[in-house]
Amino acid sequence: MKAIWNGQVIAESEDTLIVENNHYFPADSINKDYFKESATHTRCPWKGVASYYTVEVDGQNNKDAAWYYPLASDLAKNIEGYVAFWKGVEIVK
Repeated sequence: MKAIWNGQVIAESEDTLIVENNHYFPADSINKDYFKESATHTRCPWKGVASYYTVEVDGQNNKDAAWYYPLASDLAKNIEGYVAFWKGVEIVK
């Protein structure tokens, strides 16, 4: 699977996990050059507190377009540290 934004592959893995129709990519499959930590955090009732990245490609920013659970709840330990996308990031095979 590939995550693409603004014409650039920002993550690629054969080992994504699907949870609630979102592909979660292993942390080592993202291209860190395109990711900046965000101060945004949200809470999921069963997964825990999510942290976000802003994706930056060719000077364009997609604020909070990626999220992950640095300390997932016991129910979501399998995706702890994995990164998922939204806000126009295309997920393709």
